[in-house]
Parts: sequence; structure tokens; C-alpha cells
Amino acid sequence: MSEQLPSYDELPVRPGAPPGSSWGVWGDDDVLGTLNLQTPERVRAAAASIRTGRWFALSLELELPDPPFYGRRRFRHEVTGELGSGHDDILHDWNTQTSAQWDGFRHFPHRRHGFYGGLDDERHGMHHWAARGMAGRCVLLDLDRWRASVGRPLRQGESDPITVGDLDACIADQGTPVRTGDVLLLRTGWLTWYRSLDAEARRAHADAAAPHPGIAGADLPAFLWDLHISALAADNTTVELNPAQKGWGFLHASALPLLGLPLGEMWDLDALAEDCAADGTYDAFFTSAPIHVRRGVGSPPNAIAIR
Repeated sequence: MSEQLPSYDELPVRPGAPPGSSWGVWGDDDVLGTLNLQTPERVRAAAASIRTGRWFALSLELELPDPPFYGRRRFRHEVTGELGSGHDDILHDWNTQTSAQWDGFRHFPHRRHGFYGGLDDERHGMHHWAARGMAGRCVLLDLDRWRASVGRPLRQGESDPITVGDLDACIADQGTPVRTGDVLLLRTGWLTWYRSLDAEARRAHADAAAPHPGIAGADLPAFLWDLHISALAADNTTVELNPAQKGWGFLHASALPLLGLPLGEMWDLDALAEDCAADGTYDAFFTSAPIHVRRGVGSPPNAIAIR
């Protein structure tokens, strides 16, 4: 647990690697990125975050959002077999990234530098993550609740940026420090707002350009890397501000292909946030089991937080 990790200013460590990349930190053929920080020692230490034994499933129901965002198809659920007989499920036209999801390293390349580690995209795949699983400590930042408490409530349905200063202040105010290897969960309140919309408003909001609050800023990659978290997930559709603002950078292009930082989107964090607020602690034991699909691009998180 005492490995020396480079700061963002010390990246890259591999000659010829792109600026701001972690390529080479865990070897030249690495396919896990910051998931390497989920070590057995940290998993054992994370058990101290279990205080009551209450658990919280963090995956959104597969049927939401409806309609799916970004032109993705709505899946059709077929149950096989006659009434009274055995059954199987078949999901037709199921896209693994229509609901709560992990973005894998095949999901998004850097425009100039390609996929994480400089590897061909077929070297990556969800099967690498699924074969080892994910476990450790998570820390929730309830940004929706915190921004309201300081008189700047997040404006749902608008492009309202959450800055590095906001993240830092929320961590300090909640009093639960972020440690190396943690999974950082960001609650923006977007999912609570989305659930309140009628069918017509949901259809209007399914466009790729539909605005919502999210983290933003040119200083964001450095901040996240220097926290040395193992993964980042949020309750909105992109983690970051949508639409992205010119000059502030696009987090997907830094996190996935350069830093090797997994991103989770559309996670259901509301019940966990209520429990955290009730006792004033914001950490939990965390597990996630991505689906084991060879060369898979994304996956439902199948994530649970245990308090």
C-alpha cells in the first residue's frame, strides 16, 4: 500500500508517451489502468467501512432511461417458454451502455494518441476487468446536497459546471477523506430529477446535446489523478458537464485513453446518499462485477456498496 505513484506533473513516465498519460506506470501491456490500485491490502482495509451491514445496489434498472440516450436502441425483453413451463430471458438489441454502465477502454480513443497504453483497441476488453472483479472502498460525494447547503443548488436540465473547487470543498465539508485506490462516486441529483419527468420531457431530454450538470474544468484530469482513485462514477449520463465547454477539455478523452481511469455513468446513488447523510459518513465497502464478454466495450456495473 506504500507504492510511490507519480503526480500528474510527473507524467508521463514512459518515454514517448503522450503528455498527461499514465502509460507505463503499470507496465507496457497494462489493460487495467487505475484498477491496479485495488490491491488485496486495500480491500482488507476497506472492510473497516462496513459499520451496519446495510447494502445498496447501485445499478439503475435496465429499462431506464426511456427512451435511451444518444440514439441507442431500446431493447426488447423476450421470455421464452409456455406458461407453466421453464423460461429463459432473451434481450434483443441490448446495448450494454443504455443504462447504468462502466465505460471500458475500448469505448473512447484519444483523437491523436489512440487507446489506453497505445495498445490496439482489440487488446482491451471488459473481460480483463471481469476476470479480476472490482472491490475496495468507495467514497460518495453528494454534490447535489452540498451545493444546496452552500446556497448554489445545481441547476438540473442546464449546463451547470461542478468545478475542482467544488469537489475539494465537498470532500472537506463531508469529512470523509479520499484515499489511494478508492472508487469515487459523484451524486449530482440528475437521476432524481430525471425520474420526476413525464414521458414527453424524457423524450425531449434524450438528445445528445441535452444539458445537465457535471464535473468540468481544464484542471480536472490533474485533480483526479492526484487523488489516485481507482475509478470514477456518477449518476448522470456522462459524468462530466454536458455539453462540454470549449477550452475546458473533454474528460472522456483524458480519463479513458490517457489516464486509464474507468468511468461509470447513470448509477443509482440516491439511497446510498440518504444513508450517508443520516450518519455523517460517506464511505462504504464496494464491489462490482462487470459482465465477462471477450473484448467487451462496456458493461452494467452490477455494483453494491455495503455500509
